[in-house]
Amino acid sequence: MGTVSAVRMETFLAVARHSSIRRAAAQLHITEAAASAAVAHIEKQLGAKLIAKHGRGIALTDAGRVYADYCRSILGLMKEAHAAVREAETGRLRIGVVATAGEYVLLRLLASFRHRFPDIDIGLSIQPRDLLFVELTHHETDLVIAGRPPRDTGLVIRARRPSHLVVVGAPGQWPDPLTATWLLRGHGSGTRDTTLALFERLQIRPKTLTLGTHGAVRAAAREGLGVTLIHSDAIENDLAHQQLEVMEVEGTPLDRPWHAVTTRTPTPPAKLFLTHIMDAEQVGARAFRAARA
Repeated sequence: MGTVSAVRMETFLAVARHSSIRRAAAQLHITEAAASAAVAHIEKQLGAKLIAKHGRGIALTDAGRVYADYCRSILGLMKEAHAAVREAETGRLRIGVVATAGEYVLLRLLASFRHRFPDIDIGLSIQPRDLLFVELTHHETDLVIAGRPPRDTGLVIRARRPSHLVVVGAPGQWPDPLTATWLLRGHGSGTRDTTLALFERLQIRPKTLTLGTHGAVRAAAREGLGVTLIHSDAIENDLAHQQLEVMEVEGTPLDRPWHAVTTRTPTPPAKLFLTHIMDAEQVGARAFRAARA
């Protein structure tokens, strides 16, 4: 069996992502014939059908889904290997972060890191927690800052920073938060999952309103649309300006530290970033602490 080039793998993944030869070709700036030929070449090499017609588009077969998973890991490892042989201070660092940590935790750390190491090329992926850990597992990201990673993924927690989840609402708006409307993030959010688990613990079934993003949920809480469970890092200014108040709810506040997570073989720039965020002299009170083995 022959080998499949990285370019063909990239083409196949684009086809899989768009469920369309035409849209994949447009994204990659190649002809539809070239995109179709790349997929056909891979199918011939593997002796398996990877895509099939589905309505007006195409869909992956079972074999196609398995192969796409391997392609993501292989291409991610290739990029990681290229980064690993470069000097740490001139390499590339791909950071994945959930929206709350990105806005209220990472930016200050990133500013001081860029000041110290201006030649490192930094890329950010802001996604729900579950998607970030999938990217990290596939070596598409070098380091993730989010909640705890799923078990049995082989990912390693390198450092932690304390944070708590509290229930907040507009001051004086909700005398009994258990009967209020609860504002939720979108699916894949760790905070959403924790909120639903809190409902089970309290044995309540309140009205809910899903707004998707952290920013929308926080703004809606300020406007009095409901209460929400949120990281304490995100509401310091709102509390200071009395736009939100912390509400007493049994079982809260919840201890939910931020985690800095890598694969078992972190890249040199990732190691450099970890060292930086654990250096209290450089980043002050917002420093992470090394995780216990």
